Amino acid sequence: MSDCYTWPSRFLDLKHKIVSATTEERLTASWNDILSELAKRTAEIAEAGPDFIPQVDFADLEQLTPEKIDVIRHKGSIVIRGVVETQTASGWKTELDEFVKANPQAEGLPEHNKQFFFLYWTRPQVQARAHPNVLKATAWLNNLYHVKSGRTLEGVDLSVPLTYADRFRIRHPGGHWSNFPPHVDSGAIERWEDENFRRCFEDILTGNWRQHDPYELEHRLNARSLLYARPGQATVFRTFQGWLAMSETAPTQGTLQVFPDVQLSNAYTILRPFFSPTVPENSPDILDPKNWKFDVSSADFPGIIPVGCGYGGPLPTPQLHPHLRLEETMISVPKVSPGDMVFWHCDVVHSVETEHTGTTDSAVMYIGAVPKTPQNLAYVVKQAETFLAGQNPPDFSKLEEGTTFVGLGGEDDIKEPISRVAMGLPIEVA
Repeated sequence: MSDCYTWPSRFLDLKHKIVSATTEERLTASWNDILSELAKRTAEIAEAGPDFIPQVDFADLEQLTPEKIDVIRHKGSIVIRGVVETQTASGWKTELDEFVKANPQAEGLPEHNKQFFFLYWTRPQVQARAHPNVLKATAWLNNLYHVKSGRTLEGVDLSVPLTYADRFRIRHPGGHWSNFPPHVDSGAIERWEDENFRRCFEDILTGNWRQHDPYELEHRLNARSLLYARPGQATVFRTFQGWLAMSETAPTQGTLQVFPDVQLSNAYTILRPFFSPTVPENSPDILDPKNWKFDVSSADFPGIIPVGCGYGGPLPTPQLHPHLRLEETMISVPKVSPGDMVFWHCDVVHSVETEHTGTTDSAVMYIGAVPKTPQNLAYVVKQAETFLAGQNPPDFSKLEEGTTFVGLGGEDDIKEPISRVAMGLPIEVA
């Protein structure tokens, strides 16, 4: 963990560079305001539980009121019901069960009882990503983003969804999963170290956290979320991560958990490295703002951990990020049925329940929202080549030479124009 790690001195220099754009007084006042707001919001979240997360029907997406859309933006999480017909989605689960049995060589975790599969091109996955409703839902989510300056960004079209091939899980009842504690994907130390990525949080870092807009698009496009080579990390920009349910799954049944206030969690995690407690971590007074001080005397970034030659995280914990009250505020998403989809903003703190107390499998396909941008389109073109060749997508480890599978999806499973564009495939003209 980071407390046993000697941080390179360049990160102390980075901290000093960042705070030089403002003043200690301004950041301290902002920090105290964040803590005050967190005290109120965490109480609301803990009391409401799963009902705090917005739920809408796919058929109603285009008729939502501006007020409802603002709630969705603020919470950064949403359940969209009825994206795919129930029978179709549950049928995909059956097909995946059969695929896994027919292909015991498929990689997965845990190794002795595989439930999280490193598979990308099974026929159900290809068909699900190509489903017009799935793509329409992701396009709707992409359009929650905007450009404050109003200028046109070359090569960007939020209404053109692209496809990012990812994995699936079929989690069995019982067992204990600890591999997915609260975390944020798509960039670790890069959120501070990369200049373009840091600009996404400029309002926070200059003491104006209430002006921070997690949906401002412009700086996201050139943000480098992967400065250090680490396998299995997405190199595309996903506005939202997400999954499609292939089974009924309810709270306590191994489902997703989120901290549903993306602006506030961003503000806290981004400023946390510049403040330290003046009392022990286990003090009953740890939440009192008076027991925290502005501190840039050390190079560490709480919640960021060394991984290989790079860094992982953010991984907020109750010890390092006590004001998030994670043990009470990481709320499970409401019960879902096959064909429902769950999405969470790319900055949302999320985790997977450690226990599955249900009696049936909890099965989901990971499908995020990916807008058309120059970088994303370039990736999709390379991804299409791996699809046609039956190889793993570019962001993931290559298949061992000679590995083949029975029952992969093919180009014939991607028929609609919206689906072929999303996959980077040519549209046939009659």
